[in-house]
Amino acid sequence: MAEVKFTTSNDKKAPEGRKYGKYVLIGIIALFLIIVLFNSFSIVNEGYIGVKYRFGKIVQDNLTAGLNIHIPFIEEINQVDTREQVYAISTDAYTSDTQSVKPIELKLNYCYDSTKLSDIIRNIGISNVETKLLVPNVQKIAKDAIGKVKAEQLVQSRADVTAEIQNTLTEILSKDGIIVTAFAIENLYFDSAFEEAIQAKVIAEQDALKMENKTKEKQEEAKQVLIAAEADAESKRIAAKAEADAIELIQKQLATSPNYIDYLKIDRWDGKLPQVVGDGVNPFVALNGSTVSVKEDNE
Repeated sequence: MAEVKFTTSNDKKAPEGRKYGKYVLIGIIALFLIIVLFNSFSIVNEGYIGVKYRFGKIVQDNLTAGLNIHIPFIEEINQVDTREQVYAISTDAYTSDTQSVKPIELKLNYCYDSTKLSDIIRNIGISNVETKLLVPNVQKIAKDAIGKVKAEQLVQSRADVTAEIQNTLTEILSKDGIIVTAFAIENLYFDSAFEEAIQAKVIAEQDALKMENKTKEKQEEAKQVLIAAEADAESKRIAAKAEADAIELIQKQLATSPNYIDYLKIDRWDGKLPQVVGDGVNPFVALNGSTVSVKEDNE
């Protein structure tokens, strides 16, 4: 007797359902592997270092720039900017003569000491550097330095006060691994009355300097006139002395050589005969090249 089997529609769908479920499972596993793979790498940018945390605990704090591997979902890598940082603050201060400087704008440039960066990360925290190290030190040191000088001195010698603040900050912050690269007092604001007084004083000093320069100019002109007069007098004195020496020499020559005067006459004669010669009793008068003797009549 033949056996008869009956197949229902549910029996036909079961193998197909298992087949689709297998594909879904494979897809889920593949997706999970892709997620795990992508979460196993982190990129540290140039100018930064990587800090690796495992369940919130630092396990490495010197990862270099580039691609770094970590355990996904267990470890994570955060970046720390090691380039120069800028911290700016606006505060107020008082000078030694109780002038209010409000506000005063300060700017600090700094970077981390690579040999102490690990201690900063672990003990202070990069995010706490400003609040724990910069805010209290910059304000305190700046106010102390400004409080030692008068307001006018602060205006005229800002560079000296700035240098003093920077030197003190460098010494204090270096102990905590902060390297100060620059410091500046960017703006100072005083009461309007004080600023007007300072401006008036500066104008007065400039006017006084102009008058001083003008006086010096007049003094220099007078000095040059005096020098010219002295030079002219010296020139005349030298000429007079030379003339006196010449006369003295001629006199000595005449005393020792009576014929010297005849020599001078001959040397200075222009070759023309005199028009009238004689002793006044019987003069000779030259007329048209001839000589006529004139005899005085005593009768």
